[in-house]
Amino acid sequence: MRVAILGIGALGCLLGAHLEPVADVVLLGHWPAQLAALRRDGLRLEHPDGRHSHHRLAVADDPAAAGRANVVLVAVKSRQTPDAARAAERLLGPDGLALTLQNGLNNRAALRAVLGEARVALGVTAQGATTLAPGVVRHAGHGPTYLGRDAALGPAQRDCLSEIATLFGRAGFETALVDDADGLAWGKLVANAAINPLTALLRVPNGFLLEHAALVAIMRQTAAEVAAVAERQGIALPEGDAGERAIAVARGTAANRSSMLQDVERGTLTEIDAICGAVVRAGRAAGVATPLNSRLASLVAQVESGNPPVAPGDVAGLIRQLDPAMR
Repeated sequence: MRVAILGIGALGCLLGAHLEPVADVVLLGHWPAQLAALRRDGLRLEHPDGRHSHHRLAVADDPAAAGRANVVLVAVKSRQTPDAARAAERLLGPDGLALTLQNGLNNRAALRAVLGEARVALGVTAQGATTLAPGVVRHAGHGPTYLGRDAALGPAQRDCLSEIATLFGRAGFETALVDDADGLAWGKLVANAAINPLTALLRVPNGFLLEHAALVAIMRQTAAEVAAVAERQGIALPEGDAGERAIAVARGTAANRSSMLQDVERGTLTEIDAICGAVVRAGRAAGVATPLNSRLASLVAQVESGNPPVAPGDVAGLIRQLDPAMR
């Protein structure tokens, strides 16, 4: 199977390193330093157990140089999804499949707007990865991956999805096919909304949040807002309390620096609009108040504009900023 991975950040490189032994893989992206490092030195992957491995990966910055693919894995930032959709259109034949493994909401819809419903599937992965330097990625933690066997998929695409699930398993990723991935995507959104903005604002790893009762309370309320919006829309989340799930994710990824924090540290735009911003818009449409998600979105937007509202590690300052939304 020919697999094209759109995105050469941490997740794209992690997928490429694991899939390369079992499939014909090419990575596509535009980050100059990463492209140069991968072409010159290959990928150095640090595993959760401390081992290191080296991988020579095919990389390109133009779909025309990559050739046709059976499956396109979309691992770019949400703001780049429209461009990824157009790249996937050039890479895929009529029977091809685009599979989004991105954070946030509405990526599947953006891909379908270009590729059609029959050629786009939704995936949800708990695999964690961090870029340490160009060409160097840490596999921060294992977790299950779910691929949605959507009723809108065409017969050929359903076969592709089954084949990619098998390849993921052979590559060492715990993978399952599910009939509806929407609830799982919202379940991941619960954790992303509760954890990522706080880590980005404070410039701290996930586990830091659990050391402060006030931050844990903010995580719980933020997660509860996401769950309330999902419930109003008739979306069934994975079982269990939303706040407890977010806390469990933070505990299980304590050493990880969230993707939003990594974006802030690099000085690039974050995915806050596709995470908390998307919750706010969905809540407004459904008549559900989301004051904490709204405030977190505003504060992270301040960071993006070069005007951070709090100093790194200033928990008390951040709580003052968020207190009105907690009432």
